[in-house]
Amino acid sequence: MKITQISVFQLDMPLTEPYWLSGGRLKFEKLDSTFVRIDTDEGISGWGEGCPWGHTYLPAHGAGIRAGLETLAPFLIGEDPRSLQHINRVMDVQLPGHPYVKSAIDIACWDILGQFSGLPLWQLMGGASAEPVLVNSSISTGTPDEMMATIMKAAEKGYTVHSAKVGGTDIGLDIDRIEAISAGLPKGHKVTFDVNRAWQPAVAIEVLNSVRARDWVEQPCQTLEQCAHVAGRVANPIMLDECMIGFQDHLDAWSRRACEGVKVKPNRVGGLTKALQIRDFGVSVGWQMHIEDLGGSALADTAAIHLASSTPAANRLASWLCHYHLAVDPVPGQGARNENGTTTPPQTPGLGVVPDLDILGGPVGIYS
Repeated sequence: MKITQISVFQLDMPLTEPYWLSGGRLKFEKLDSTFVRIDTDEGISGWGEGCPWGHTYLPAHGAGIRAGLETLAPFLIGEDPRSLQHINRVMDVQLPGHPYVKSAIDIACWDILGQFSGLPLWQLMGGASAEPVLVNSSISTGTPDEMMATIMKAAEKGYTVHSAKVGGTDIGLDIDRIEAISAGLPKGHKVTFDVNRAWQPAVAIEVLNSVRARDWVEQPCQTLEQCAHVAGRVANPIMLDECMIGFQDHLDAWSRRACEGVKVKPNRVGGLTKALQIRDFGVSVGWQMHIEDLGGSALADTAAIHLASSTPAANRLASWLCHYHLAVDPVPGQGARNENGTTTPPQTPGLGVVPDLDILGGPVGIYS
């Protein structure tokens, strides 16, 4: 089997309402997503999606994906998409770094492999069945009362795990947010206080040693080194996210005892192949993991949910579904959808999601 054509599509996807994080420092109103279709000489086509969470969240942006694909595509024509490690080596040689550029290609190749083998991706990744995955509600930064009201609305919809966005320059307000949520969370529910890098180490230590915070604290500071410093001085388990890009970052975090868990996001680390490597390392060292994607439609969400579902239950925490924040759905009715606070990946071979071309529109690039 050989790749004969790579088609690239672009879609602006507005959020249903503005989203604030990092203590209100960052505001997001729409996402710039890139969809990739890989066609083969055996008539099988695979789909992938790359969608950064805006252009201020991480060193990634939608236009950068499409520029990188223009560079990479000529070197992939004629290659066998089922040879996943080889495809990734070709991409890494031809464009060192820039993992977010490569994720949609890698996911589309997994889709092809699954269709060719007749197996869903969760099974190719080691799962025995399509295990249900808890879905995180995502609670935008606000006042303590606003955030608790949003959590209670999410609870009414069946969510039992929540990601509350805190962090900012007002230490007292952050303490109030954490204390109000920790005290008011319904019985049996879990929460992660997601700081999104907003605190300096001293602030993180002051805040977390001033409250009785429930459960996890996520990415309290900018760098791995800063987070490791905090982790040794607070009681809460630390989850790392934005500072974890390549496998070396995960190895460094483990060796420095910087965390008890990580977020594994295929679009950030370069696709499912590298996310699977990181997942397996996390299992081997006893981490617990949120496996979800940065942003995107139900296509990107579903790729991550296949990986999450195949992860051992002891290491699998909840996943977030970005597509519930979007005002447009390019894969209507397909993929992993929220069902009373849980979701499951499709049982069909491959990824199990095909975009509606009427919604995507024409390709912005065709390489053959």
